[in-house]
Amino acid sequence: MADVEIRGLQAGFGGSTVLNGVDFTVPSGSIAAVLGPSGCGKTTLLRSIAGFHRPTEGEVRIDGRVVESPREHIPPERRGVGLVPQEGALFPHLSVAGNIGFGLGSKRKAKQRVEQMLEMVGLQGFADRMPQELSGGQQQRIALARALAPNPQMILLDEPFSSLDAGLRTELREDVARVIRLAGATALVVTHDQAEAMSMADIVAVMQGGDISQTGTPREVYAEPATLDIALLLGEVIVLEAPQQDQVKILRPEQLRARPNQPGELPNAVVTDTHFYGHDAALLLEPLDDSLGRVLSDAGRLRTRTHGATELARGSEVQVEIEGSARLVGGAAVAEWRSRNQGSGSGRHNVQEAHAQQGEASTPDHHGDEHPQGDRMAVGAEGDHQRGGELAGQSNGAQQRHTRHTELVE
Repeated sequence: MADVEIRGLQAGFGGSTVLNGVDFTVPSGSIAAVLGPSGCGKTTLLRSIAGFHRPTEGEVRIDGRVVESPREHIPPERRGVGLVPQEGALFPHLSVAGNIGFGLGSKRKAKQRVEQMLEMVGLQGFADRMPQELSGGQQQRIALARALAPNPQMILLDEPFSSLDAGLRTELREDVARVIRLAGATALVVTHDQAEAMSMADIVAVMQGGDISQTGTPREVYAEPATLDIALLLGEVIVLEAPQQDQVKILRPEQLRARPNQPGELPNAVVTDTHFYGHDAALLLEPLDDSLGRVLSDAGRLRTRTHGATELARGSEVQVEIEGSARLVGGAAVAEWRSRNQGSGSGRHNVQEAHAQQGEASTPDHHGDEHPQGDRMAVGAEGDHQRGGELAGQSNGAQQRHTRHTELVE
């Protein structure tokens, strides 16, 4: 085990800069994930740590020893680093035992270590098989065993599960994390898959544009993203209007709870669509007022998730309640996101304005002034957009909701 320290690392190809002063530390014995979109510099960072690419500035230290700097370059084979590439890259002419034992030295030691590694990755009895006789998941396990066999100070994994199907990917990343922890190795995984980073790592470093933009535990970076860019990278986001043009408010779908509307209650949303995924279900909800704030994402609709199946169907009137508060974020993505989603969330207002202009009327089913909702729906740190004050005294509020609901479900 060893600490890995990266300080001010700059690297590129020709005249193009890829890494722009990266600072990052992987504590000894931990699994860290560098998460970012394609082209952000993840693989270049990994190759620089491994010694396959020479940075132009900065340094890399492994267990306190400088292995890379403008004045120092330790060859890859002397850094004590193991590498698991994307496709496994097993030697096709060598057996499983030959692959794992490659470079281990004496045959007696190699045989003993191969047996240990096969047991560790759960593939006892596979020593004599050839790579082409293995499944994709088995090949990745052998690649990990080969990387761990020399007892390296650090393991680097470059998108190790990207070529596998979804079910196998989930199973294998759990097994790989278990094996790495069992071996006591320090590991760095680079990936564009947020589920992979969040489930495997002790530390997640979000990389954008050649630099680390946020570092923390998986829970910290998910629940407290520094910018809208990071929030979008880490999962589904509900984006709400904020007073400042360069900021927005965000919620996660799991913060919303939608329950069936009870007799005598005034609904604040209606279900427009449901998507069942087996382990959970997603609901798309059309707000019937602005008590939740103006929704900018999903064409003005709210998105929430429920465990397993849901009794709510398309057209169900619901009460939406929020756990916690919305988070105010900015970042370069806000202006771009606003321009890309211009007009989202305006459909409800247009329909209501059209009805008002046409003077449509019908008998309301509920009376907003008889059932005030109080402060339950307050959103954001300031608790603005409170439902009680908005609904009180609106004699035609229920009429508009009735008309809007009819239009949504027809």
